[in-house]
Amino acid sequence: MTAPAGPPQGRASQPSERAQPANRVHPLPPEGGRGEGTPLNTPRIAFGQVLHRRLQPVQHAFRYPVFFLLLPLSQLETGSSGIFSINRRNLFSFWYADHGARDGSHPLPWIRGLLAREGVVATGEVWLQCFPRMLGYVFNPVSFWYCHSAEGELVAVLAEVNNTFGERHNYLLAHPDGRPITAQDRLNARKIFHVSPFMPVRGSYHFAFRHAPEAGEHLARVDFIEPAENQLHTAISGRSQPLTQSALWRAFLAYPWMTLGVMIRIHWQALRLLAKRVPFFRKPEPPLEETTR
Repeated sequence: MTAPAGPPQGRASQPSERAQPANRVHPLPPEGGRGEGTPLNTPRIAFGQVLHRRLQPVQHAFRYPVFFLLLPLSQLETGSSGIFSINRRNLFSFWYADHGARDGSHPLPWIRGLLAREGVVATGEVWLQCFPRMLGYVFNPVSFWYCHSAEGELVAVLAEVNNTFGERHNYLLAHPDGRPITAQDRLNARKIFHVSPFMPVRGSYHFAFRHAPEAGEHLARVDFIEPAENQLHTAISGRSQPLTQSALWRAFLAYPWMTLGVMIRIHWQALRLLAKRVPFFRKPEPPLEETTR
């Protein structure tokens, strides 16, 4: 379910206020070509921040610096070198089993199959935004799969959500008519998956995206609305650059415990909410459907 809207309200960790780049990427090379050496379709790393701002029933906000990967799935293996590996232990690593089918298979056929079953035409590049494993550990509260048309325009986003109970759910976001998703659009999804014991499983999410690897600008914003009031604003944003060894060392030296810190911070913020006497909701059974729209 979608609805056009203006830019997200507030200043949830957004890049500069100048004219914003389109949600467009470099089209895939012709069949049989790989496009090596093209900076527009090779893995990238972004440095930015995560923001949470709770509005109801009490105000509670925090922001943390983070880095995250942006991986074009057709060129996934090109990023594996030095201190970053694919499906192999290293200082940084990306494992197929952490995403998609979670059976160790390549994630690209999985997302292609999911899109085909849902009737979404997105035959261009698919970029996966996620945290990598650091020293073998990662927890991704949400990963975003940016799915493009053959012309390079963003036409669907899959939000792959994990909770701390080992469960996951996917929200597939696309316009019903298949038109491109712009940075001004809001895409709505009914909340049916338990994430936090301090938020009920009802209401809806409002998503907004800016995904522009060519400009190096990235923003994913998710607002929780229940039933008609803003309850929570969240965002992850950053500026990206090619995934080089020097950029990875910069990430490690600046944030050596970031992936472990994600889980620690989740529990620390939970304790703060308990201290503020925010209502507690028991975890329901997860939805039967793995993916909803």
